[in-house]
Amino acid sequence: MTESDRKRAEKIGAYAEQGDIRIGKLYLDQREERAQLNSIPQNVPMRGATKFVGRETELATIHREMQTSDRVIISAIAGMGGVGKTELAIQYAVRNAEAYPGGICWLNGTQTDLFEQVVTFARTVLSLKLPPALEKTLTTIEQQFVWYREHWQPSGAVLLIVDDVAEMKNLRSLLQHLPPRFKVLLTTRRKRLDADFVEMSLDVLPLDKAIELLAKLIGSSRVEAERATAEDLCEWLGRLPLGVELIGRYVAPKPFLSLFDLKAQVQFQHRSLDDRDPNYVMTAQKGVRAAFELSWQELGDAAMAMGRFLSLFTAAEIPCELVQRVTEALDWATETMEEAREQLAIRHLLQEVTLTRFRLHPLMREFFALKLDESENGEEVRSVYVKALVEVAAEILYPITLTQVAQFSPAIPHLKAIAASDLRLVPDEMLMTLFNRLARFYQGQGAYAAAEPWLEKGAEVVLDRLGEDHPDYLTTLHNLALLYKSQGRYGDAEPLYLKVRDIKKQVLGEEHPSYLTTLHNLALLYQLQGRYGDAEPLYLKVRDIRKQVLGEEHPSYLTTLHNLASLYESQGRYGDAEPLYLKVRDIKKQVLGEEHPSYLTTLHNLALLYKLQGRYGDAEPLYLKVRDIRKQVLGEEHPSYLTTLHNLASLYESQGRYGDAEPLYLKVRDIKKQVLGEEHPSYLTTLHNLALLYKLQGRYGDAEPLYLKVRDIRKQVLGEDHPDYLTTLHNLASLYKSQGRYGDAEPLYLKVRDIRKQVLGEEHPSYLTTLGNLALLYKSQGRYGDAEPLYLKVRDIKKQVLGEEHPSYLITLHNLAGLYKSQGRHGDAEPLYLKVRDIKKQVLGEEHPSYLITLHNLAGLYDTPIILSKLWKTTDLARRSVKISTSVLGRTHPATRRRTHKLWRILLIDLTLGLLLLFFASHLLIVRSPIALLQFLFVLLLAVLLLR
Repeated sequence: MTESDRKRAEKIGAYAEQGDIRIGKLYLDQREERAQLNSIPQNVPMRGATKFVGRETELATIHREMQTSDRVIISAIAGMGGVGKTELAIQYAVRNAEAYPGGICWLNGTQTDLFEQVVTFARTVLSLKLPPALEKTLTTIEQQFVWYREHWQPSGAVLLIVDDVAEMKNLRSLLQHLPPRFKVLLTTRRKRLDADFVEMSLDVLPLDKAIELLAKLIGSSRVEAERATAEDLCEWLGRLPLGVELIGRYVAPKPFLSLFDLKAQVQFQHRSLDDRDPNYVMTAQKGVRAAFELSWQELGDAAMAMGRFLSLFTAAEIPCELVQRVTEALDWATETMEEAREQLAIRHLLQEVTLTRFRLHPLMREFFALKLDESENGEEVRSVYVKALVEVAAEILYPITLTQVAQFSPAIPHLKAIAASDLRLVPDEMLMTLFNRLARFYQGQGAYAAAEPWLEKGAEVVLDRLGEDHPDYLTTLHNLALLYKSQGRYGDAEPLYLKVRDIKKQVLGEEHPSYLTTLHNLALLYQLQGRYGDAEPLYLKVRDIRKQVLGEEHPSYLTTLHNLASLYESQGRYGDAEPLYLKVRDIKKQVLGEEHPSYLTTLHNLALLYKLQGRYGDAEPLYLKVRDIRKQVLGEEHPSYLTTLHNLASLYESQGRYGDAEPLYLKVRDIKKQVLGEEHPSYLTTLHNLALLYKLQGRYGDAEPLYLKVRDIRKQVLGEDHPDYLTTLHNLASLYKSQGRYGDAEPLYLKVRDIRKQVLGEEHPSYLTTLGNLALLYKSQGRYGDAEPLYLKVRDIKKQVLGEEHPSYLITLHNLAGLYKSQGRHGDAEPLYLKVRDIKKQVLGEEHPSYLITLHNLAGLYDTPIILSKLWKTTDLARRSVKISTSVLGRTHPATRRRTHKLWRILLIDLTLGLLLLFFASHLLIVRSPIALLQFLFVLLLAVLLLR
């Protein structure tokens, strides 16, 4: 607390509480009550009333009903404001805090974003953190709410207090998502709001309780001295707690002002509202309005100006920082405004929560708004207010951090109120900023559904005011396309990109950075859709123009080059991707240095490319270098370091170095579990890959429980249509197939196939992979008639979409050859194996593991009694396979061992056949009998069959 804050706190009777400054003259018993409340997580506002009387029966009734029905409404008799609904809810929370160890969450019922308010409470008060990887998968605020609800800590009952609810539309959706541990208490001015709630109508204070409240405020002796006048005054105030409180505060510092004189000088003033709903009668009684006027007349000019200005804020907590920003724009002296605020607080015309936040009673806000309408400079104040708040919105960054979320959250309700109201005071140049930054606030948190309406409305408003060719309209449209892309809504994103591209091309020209950015993002969209033929020419065009206009060392040019390399990698065009990665690597190393995150990312992706090429010896030192630098610069708990460790383990797994891979996976798993939690996608990915490692080792008993755990969590958190869930289901089916549990595997494959077909379409690589593996399952079961049409379908689509040199197409051709071999259709199998061998040799090289697999299987094809005439090819292929495998993978790799074993078996056959030939040749020379010749042929055939 600063010295100025301390002096101010002492001046107005503040006290410190948990590092925060609370305002108001609280007595000892109230501090003790508040201490009990602060023993649990809560955001209950500081109550405005310093005295509370006459509601003991109501408090007991609320608590009794909350324990049985879970849902209670505090409504006001005749629907008037100022009867004490909010204060009663605060008192209930204070006095019954121990009944809700899970926390007490206070929600503003006048706002529509109830889900968002609960999520904000979970983040800021409970310190819960949504895992970063879930931000793009839990795209709606409702989905995020479910995650926070399931991870809500501490345990025990939770109380949600929704204050000042006008209608149930938005609240019902929230109620449907609440488990039994969440109790709900509403306050409302409406009667019969919802039949599912127990309604407790709150009447005005009985006369004796109103007198008791007044006595506590001004002293019993003054009340007893003018008892009749005090009763008349309380009746005139409608026995409303708010009115009595205001009058009491007005009279208390004036010991020589009699109640009789007070009553005589007060002039009746009243403003009624439209009586459009029978459940509403009026928002304030005449006495309360008169009490407002009494306090208002005592204010100085600055305090009056401050009151009028504060009415512009919406019905939410008002951050002092925002007030200061506006008052500075109005050229109001800071010290003068501080004094004005103190005047308002002392007279109870605003309710200070802390030194940095305060609120207005709805009736007080309404009163101040009337005064603003009556003032001469009301329009000017409104205009400055709007501009100052939009300037605050302009400071929202993307991506947004949790610290920034906490920083800007208090301003968001007021910005939303501006965006949802009359926009005539928002200048043209600020329109885009208002809507885009509101969307950015939500999009940066992964709340795509909350961001979408602001971008859509922003595009509509900017188009209407500025026109289709205006850069602000195009930027808003572009950002909306980006939002759709982040949600996987490619069909919605593409037409927006195309529209923006065409207008920018016409208005700005093809060399403008903004046009190139749109073209680049359109290419990225096509790449995500697997439309490589559409993506490449766009990347090439952007690359050439950026090279010419910006130069080869510009970050934008390098980004395009990097993404072009990524595109080639996705297409299996490794020879085209590598030189691009190397070029980007060298320039970044020279310009940025070896410790720069961007340089390390390129190095990491180059290592991944080498792994895909089977160049394990080139990949490992790169991974090790990135690992060491990231460990030194970022630390062992940083996600980038863990990603490198994880991919290094994957590299060792590909090399068959299972003993080196497992401890890395286990280390990453343990750190992620501790830092991120067991439901974080990154933790689940590591668990998933650890299961895959165990499967490769034949440790099926260790693999299955991991797959099942990942499956269950992903299903619960992500849903059954999510790609990660489907991948787990797919790999679980593969595990069952490896175990020979075909009956368990098939329904899983079929389920994944159907969902992927519906969600992704028949040309998507993931759908084709599932179809191919289903065919492989049928082949394992001997259901060749079911397998072949699947292989043929996958082959034809991959040939058309990916081309004949793509690794995925070659895998399908290879598996089709294996099917024909299993059927004894060697004449159909051989040309397929040969075609795959030749393309792999040309595209991947003779040392690629995939090439070796084809060589190995081709040797197996020739190594049969039926193709005995090609036995010499078998030995030659087997020798080459072992030689290359030993060179690339090492002697201890499982694949090398299998190939070596097969080579020895083939050599044994060769030796046996050679000895048999020598023996029978010499025997025939001696005997020269046809029977001996038949014996020779029979023994030769028997030997071949037995040795196989």
